[in-house]
Formats: sequence, C-alpha cells, structure tokens
Amino acid sequence: MDQRDNRAFLSTLAHDRSVLNCFSFSGAFSVYAFGGKAKEVVTLDSSKPALELAEQNLALNGFAEAPGELLKGDAFAYLKEIERKFDLIVLDPPSLAPKRSNVDAATGGYKFLNLHALKHLNSGGLLLTFSCSQHLSIDLFQKVVFGAAVDARRKVTVVKRLGQPIDHPVSLHHPEGEYLKGLALRALD
Repeated sequence: MDQRDNRAFLSTLAHDRSVLNCFSFSGAFSVYAFGGKAKEVVTLDSSKPALELAEQNLALNGFAEAPGELLKGDAFAYLKEIERKFDLIVLDPPSLAPKRSNVDAATGGYKFLNLHALKHLNSGGLLLTFSCSQHLSIDLFQKVVFGAAVDARRKVTVVKRLGQPIDHPVSLHHPEGEYLKGLALRALD
C-alpha cells in the first residue's frame, strides 16, 4: 500500500520501455509497468513464492501473456553479472538497515545496487530507487546514490523525489516514521 503512488507514477513512465523490476515481491511494479504499456518487463525476486504471487497478479490483471519474464535470482548478483541494458529499472529492496547498527553496511548495499543499476540503464533511461530503512535518512540515501552515480560514471538528474503516500503521515516526534524514501533519476548520458 505504501508504494501505490510510486507505482502509479511508474505507469506514466513505462510506455514503450524495457523494464527491470528488482526485488519484485508481488509484482505490483511490473503490473503497473504493463498497465503503462511497457514493451517488456523482467520481474526478479529471490523468493519462489513471491514470483508465484507475481505471476498470479500479472494474470489477474490481464498480463499473463505480456512480453517479459519472471526470474528467480539474487538482485545483487543479477545486476553485477548481466550484460544487457534497460530503459527503466526499479530497485525496491527490503530494509537493508533494520537496526541503527546496520546503517554502515546498508549504505554499502544501496551503493552497490544503484551503481550496477546505473550501469545497466540506456542513455535517457530512468531509475526508480527506494529505501524503506527507517534508520537511513533521505539525505544519506541521496548521498549514497550520488556516490553510486559518480562511481558508475553516469550523469543523472533527479526527476522526482518519491516517498510514502499521504495516508502514511509522519509524526514530528518520530521522524523515523518517514521510512520510505526514493528518487526517480534520469541518466543523461
């Protein structure tokens, strides 16, 4: 539910694009990509039950025969090993920092994912990248993604900042409640 606005935004970007949906879980981003007339969607998750759920969701939404594939695999390894490029990539991993003590390791994970995703974007391609780690601030997340862009030797621009919907309010007394943060980036080169 917390990604519904971001999925709707993705559908406005997906027309005639090849899409890679990493950490796909139920395949909701894939459904919205096809709803936005994506030409192909690769739906990737490490969990067989999640991919079965994604397959059901695609079928329920009329996309059982849509071009693309459901892949079982580790997103870290997949992004490092593939040679192909995509027009749009979604990175929506589970929390990499469930505890405050995990933040340093998590930043390394987010950097790795974003660096390799940026390497696999076509020129003009879009990356929708997210963190749902409450202990990682949006400022730190943006710095990590910037570092990944520098290391990937890609010039990118922020198209839009993404987050949780209006019915997920954040208390001033608990800023960590703003757990979902994201960036929509365009590769300029």
